[in-house]
Amino acid sequence: MTLANGTPTSPTRIAAAREVESMHNAEQCSKAARTVADHSADASDCLRLLDMLGLDPADGKRR
Repeated sequence: MTLANGTPTSPTRIAAAREVESMHNAEQCSKAARTVADHSADASDCLRLLDMLGLDPADGKRR
């Protein structure tokens, strides 16, 4: 397999790219969960909003 610019890809490069994407996604979910928590009226409001967004409350914990 090659990229659009002709650069060859390898399974190792693809796995590395997926890992970077996964880490980025985890960070975005963490930020989103904290933002929801900061703007929620109370705990039940926070849980309902997180559920609507498909976020886990544990996502907002600081790492």
